Amino acid sequence: MAGSRSVVIAALVANGAIAVLKFFAFLASGSPSMLSEAYHSVSDTGNQVFLLIGIGYSGREASRTHPFGYGKAQFFYSFLVSVLLFGIAGWESLTHGYDALTSAGHGGGSQAVVLAGVDITALVPLSTFQLSVGVLSTAIVFESWAFLKANTELQRQIDEYDWNGIREAFRETSDVTTLTAFTEDAVALGGAGIALVGVVASHYTGNEVYDAVTAVLIGALLMGFAVALAWENKRLLLGESLDAAGEDRLRETVTECDGVAGVDSLRSMFVGPQVLLVTADVTFDDGLDTTAIEDRIGDIETALTTADERVSMVYVEPAG
Repeated sequence: MAGSRSVVIAALVANGAIAVLKFFAFLASGSPSMLSEAYHSVSDTGNQVFLLIGIGYSGREASRTHPFGYGKAQFFYSFLVSVLLFGIAGWESLTHGYDALTSAGHGGGSQAVVLAGVDITALVPLSTFQLSVGVLSTAIVFESWAFLKANTELQRQIDEYDWNGIREAFRETSDVTTLTAFTEDAVALGGAGIALVGVVASHYTGNEVYDAVTAVLIGALLMGFAVALAWENKRLLLGESLDAAGEDRLRETVTECDGVAGVDSLRSMFVGPQVLLVTADVTFDDGLDTTAIEDRIGDIETALTTADERVSMVYVEPAG
């Protein structure tokens, strides 16, 4: 949990500062791709706020109405981030880029924006091109810092659970907060790079189409990852289990406990990020009385929580 929180705070600081710079650069330049990036960073900043709310909410103690705790709150808020904020930012970026693309060459290209009767360009000592390049370069630096922090946490989980790289981690992790922050930072870094290419290409060729096309690409990128993140959160909201290999390891752990004759069934479900509920129907050796069986159940619970630190709740039923 501490790792997830620090990753989100790092992204919040980076995106909040960058959003202000990008919006100011858009007001000065009127660049479609810069507006797309401003939408992107504002969206990302809101994302981090939602993720922090999810982290705080999931830390509540279990209650009668929520006997397994509030851990799934993080799944909900991450889903909300992917659908609402990512989707809205993506759609706005896409439509603005499309409008700029269709009007390019017809007097609808990038131009300075007047705000409250003040020409923003008059307040900027640099050319709008220099300002845009400077802001996007700064964004790349900040986003790289946030991305590296998220990547470090994700790599730690990959090493801990012996996953085969980021692709498997994306499918298997229940820490959707870190996953969402990692994805946001990766997309933000890519988006800033794409916008920089568009701004530079438009400046040196005099063709505004490049700037408009990059805005469309940024919007499509955002919407694509919105769908991917929503899908990953859906599996956990519906109550996904531990992977088959993980359940086999837990089943083997139970089988190796004293007094266990066999494991009739074992089921698991994530009830929060890295919080696993495990139930098992166990056949015990003949001749064990009720007290001995209760002692064996306690041993099984200890063995399971030791075998995998994600196991937080264990329910064992004697079979038959």
